[in-house]
Amino acid sequence: MNIEELLQKRGIVHRDPEIMSGVPVFVGTRVPLKTFFDYLEGESGLAEFINDFPYLETQAIKVLENVTKMMLSVENPSNAYQEIGFKTPSL
Repeated sequence: MNIEELLQKRGIVHRDPEIMSGVPVFVGTRVPLKTFFDYLEGESGLAEFINDFPYLETQAIKVLENVTKMMLSVENPSNAYQEIGFKTPSL
């Protein structure tokens, strides 16, 4: 499972051919997931994203939480996330 699939499964992002030509966006918005990652790569990062999209603060935190869990499960496949059914993703 990759990051996008996990976030779709968790109801954080979705794809719809009628919305932004099927680009993955945060549920209920037209804000692409890629925009979030672009902000994280930039100088101001998360703070600037939250400032520009305050209504996505909760979803942004959920993305970071899920990505972190994926990274931890890759780093240590025997960790607690595996025990609760969080499968090692293919990144």
